[in-house]
Amino acid sequence: MSINFRSLEQWVPKQSRVLDLGCGEGRLLQYLIKQRQARALGVEIDHENMARCVENGVPVVEQDIDQGLPNFSDNSFDVVLLTQTLQAVRRPDYVIEEMLRVGKECIVTFPNFGHWSARLSLLARGRMPVSKFMPYEWFDTPNIHFCTVRDFEVFCEQRNIQVINRFFQSGGDVAKSAIVKWQPNWRAVNAIYHVTRL
Repeated sequence: MSINFRSLEQWVPKQSRVLDLGCGEGRLLQYLIKQRQARALGVEIDHENMARCVENGVPVVEQDIDQGLPNFSDNSFDVVLLTQTLQAVRRPDYVIEEMLRVGKECIVTFPNFGHWSARLSLLARGRMPVSKFMPYEWFDTPNIHFCTVRDFEVFCEQRNIQVINRFFQSGGDVAKSAIVKWQPNWRAVNAIYHVTRL
C-alpha cells in the first residue's frame, strides 16, 4: 500500500530543503515542490526511475544510499525522507545515521511486518506471507530487513533518536488509520515516523 502524501506534507515546512532517498519516480518530491514549494533533490540508483524523475521535473542524483551520503554536508537539508525503502537497504541503521547527519529532521516510512495478517499467515500456513501490502514471495522480495513498529521504537530509544510525531495507516482511509493508534504494532500496515536527534 502506498503512503498518503498528505500525511507527510504536514511535517515538511514551506520552502524547506528536502532530500528524498530512494525517491523512485519522484512523485512525492513533485507533490512537495507543488504543495510546499520545497527545494527538493532526489537520490536514486535505478536508471529508469531517474529518467522518470527528470520527466516529472524533479532534480535527481544517482547514488547508492547503502554507501552513505559523503557528498552531503552536515545539516545541509531541513528534511530527509526515506519512504518505503528502509526494509530494502542493507544497513538501515547506517542509512538512518546518515539521514540524521545531513538532515535536521527526518521522515521514515516502512511496512509493518508485525501486522496481524502477517502473523496469522505465518501461524496458519507456516510460510512467509504474501498479501496486498507484501506482494512478493520470499525468494524475489526486495525486502531484506523485516521491521515492526515495536522494532523501530526500540531502535530509536537505543540510538537516542527523538520521535517528534508518528502516524500509522491501516488502509487508505484516514478514519481507519486513526483507530490504529491503539496497538499499532498489531494493526498498522504502514508506519510513518518524524524523527530528529536528541
